[in-house]
Amino acid sequence: MSFRLTRAAVARVVIVVAALAALEILCRAAIINRMTMIPPTEMVVALWQILESGKFNADILFTIVNTTAAAALSVVGGFGIGALLHALPRLRHAVEPLLSAYYAVPVFVFYPLLIVVFGVGRAALIAMGALVGIVAMIVNTLGGLDRVPPVLIKTAAALSVDRLRTLILVRLPAAAPHLMTGVKLSVAYSVIGIVAGEFILSTAGIGKRIAFGYQDFDNRTMYGMLLLLLVLVMIVNGALAAWEKRLHRRFGTQ
Repeated sequence: MSFRLTRAAVARVVIVVAALAALEILCRAAIINRMTMIPPTEMVVALWQILESGKFNADILFTIVNTTAAAALSVVGGFGIGALLHALPRLRHAVEPLLSAYYAVPVFVFYPLLIVVFGVGRAALIAMGALVGIVAMIVNTLGGLDRVPPVLIKTAAALSVDRLRTLILVRLPAAAPHLMTGVKLSVAYSVIGIVAGEFILSTAGIGKRIAFGYQDFDNRTMYGMLLLLLVLVMIVNGALAAWEKRLHRRFGTQ
């Protein structure tokens, strides 16, 4: 198993390196116009210069704080709503069709309402990010609690374990792998919501700097910030994915 995983990891690295090398060659040979894309090596240099200068540190911190807050709200709120729906089957039956269709409607249609409620600033961005990510957590919470083996619940009942302790000691550990999947998706969707929101309703943040770079034909800033965003997302997603795999191995789920 570990050998197959190692081979898969090597294959992914080879594919990524080959794609980057191809882009480098195409950009250096002017087959891809520099107004469209700069070589990947120049993106790395641009990112290093951005970090070294510190001129966009406030924007980077702005995005990180907002994304963290939005992800936390979506995970905690999504888990709470999912647990409530699981405990109330009639309410769940009424709400589930809405959850299924949720991502068919772009969350950005709520942009005017968010501006009215929160104004132009951090709160509206966090609300948008949380709205994008929360349903993924709700759905995975429901799925995780549905997959708790009935024998565990019966065993807890036979041992006269109360409902709260059953939830904490039995249901949550058994549902943990699926809950972790929800956390991973919620974080990813929250990042999308925050960065996309920065394009349209913010005066700061990584998304806004990317937008300014695009509008000013400043490809070094635009691609440098894009690379920074990609690296940050890959680090967080990789850590969450590794944690998710550990939970699946521990509890014997697929």
